[in-house]
Amino acid sequence: MRKKISAGVEGSGTHAQATKILKESGYVGGVDLRNLPGSEAVKALQLGEIDGAFIVDGYEAPNVQTLLNDPMMHLVTFKRAEAYAKLIPYLHILEVPQGAFSLPRNFPSMDMKLLATTTNILIDDRMHPAIQFLFLEAARSINGKGSFFAERGEFPSFKDSIMTESPVAVHYEKNNYPLLAAYFPFWIAELISRLIFILLPFCVLAYPILQALPGFRAKRMQNKINRLYGELKRFEQELLLNFNPEQRNEYLKKLDLLEYQALNVKVSKRLSGDYYALRTSIDYVRNCLNRGQHPYQFDEGVDPDL
Repeated sequence: MRKKISAGVEGSGTHAQATKILKESGYVGGVDLRNLPGSEAVKALQLGEIDGAFIVDGYEAPNVQTLLNDPMMHLVTFKRAEAYAKLIPYLHILEVPQGAFSLPRNFPSMDMKLLATTTNILIDDRMHPAIQFLFLEAARSINGKGSFFAERGEFPSFKDSIMTESPVAVHYEKNNYPLLAAYFPFWIAELISRLIFILLPFCVLAYPILQALPGFRAKRMQNKINRLYGELKRFEQELLLNFNPEQRNEYLKKLDLLEYQALNVKVSKRLSGDYYALRTSIDYVRNCLNRGQHPYQFDEGVDPDL
């Protein structure tokens, strides 16, 4: 005679898990399956109308507590729990020590192994990250407390999920929810969190650039001053080697142009000494041109080192 077992209503999670386990065990067709809701399955068990029932529910659920508190009911251990967990990855083994459900009754009378599934939160990949955070916060508020089988803070978490993990959920699991949410409204905390996430890397990259910027500007100013010094030096060498008294006015105009270029150089206070030294040098060459007939030539027979 085939055993009558309730596998839950068709389309329910209980029915899906029960048929999956029975199929892996090779019992499909060997049992008389009844599709009873949880509460009806409990009553049928107590009345002896069925021989067993699969219950997929929490430990504190009324249906589970009704059966556990009924001394006429017996809990069946999954002796091959490890094998089921290997074949069906989303199943997890729950260890129940002897007497854990009732010490006065010593129930169960031996260590037992049960199987449990996890509840997954599935979202559309287009869902806004802020809404995903709210979902996770709600899941932590509902499922994050300690229970008979779960440690405090164990859920929500990733457990053998076959779906792609959301980057927001991965961040939440590693870093938890932003601390700012405890002090600001949600939208302000989310805005500040995202601004920090965007601006912090920018500041890390921009800081050395900003530090180097004054030095870069100073180097450009110094290069301009040095270039004008170089032009002045070449001009003075030309006067020394090829001075022509008839071109004195052209020489002075060239000096005026150099001085005009120097006046248009914008320098910082740190380089003001070099700037005014350049203008003083230009003025010195102008004075040399204006003193005497041949200021850049020596008389023959006169030692220039004297």
